[in-house]
Amino acid sequence: MLTSDEADVSRRPLVFFDLETTGLGQNCEIVQLAAVSGGHSLNLYVIPRCRMQPGAAKVTGFRVRRQKLYLHRQLVLTNSLREVLVSFIVFLQMLRRPLLIGHNIRRFDCPLLTRALDELDLRTDFESSVSGCVDTLPLTREMLKGHCLQSFRQEYLVKELLGVNYKAHDALEDVRALQTLYNVLQPTSEVITKHVFTLRDMEKTAAAGGVKAKVACLPAEQRPLWQYFRLTVKVSDEAEEREIKST
Repeated sequence: MLTSDEADVSRRPLVFFDLETTGLGQNCEIVQLAAVSGGHSLNLYVIPRCRMQPGAAKVTGFRVRRQKLYLHRQLVLTNSLREVLVSFIVFLQMLRRPLLIGHNIRRFDCPLLTRALDELDLRTDFESSVSGCVDTLPLTREMLKGHCLQSFRQEYLVKELLGVNYKAHDALEDVRALQTLYNVLQPTSEVITKHVFTLRDMEKTAAAGGVKAKVACLPAEQRPLWQYFRLTVKVSDEAEEREIKST
């Protein structure tokens, strides 16, 4: 029987989101924000106030020249940071307090998002628009423990579990891929509830440390892991799967 929290989680719409930024530090700035929920999507760009770090520019393809933003040498339309965040909040409000889901968001995306929301006095609006956040990095680590995966990076998981490559480090492609991956994994309400957090939870500095016990590897499969998941879970949305395949 589901607890009240698990029942609430099971009823919530899901929004998958991702940020591309000027770098990896906590002082970097947002360049792209993307979100998807089923067939609904949001994809917006902003000209950052600080310079793109060389490593980030190389990975993402973003360049700023004369106050214009280019992605792989193509000019993209931009909005102010306020416009981007307000649009994101409206997108969330349309879905009536969804769960916000992303990969490694507790340590990276959400702190950056929170800083931007605080700066523009939009945090209260944001917090009232979501029922909570879920980081799929610890969630997949729990669900796939013992499978001897070399990495839990999203790009690697999509390759191993879905058997496809996609254009990583583009926020829109990342969230589309994550949505498909999540639908294949089908985490239970109990597992999801364990990984729900709020911005206030994230900011709490007191956290109990501990050494995690090592988990023995399961016997090697006779087929690739992605084939195993396809046999156990049928991916129904074939059109969405085709979208994330590399061209």
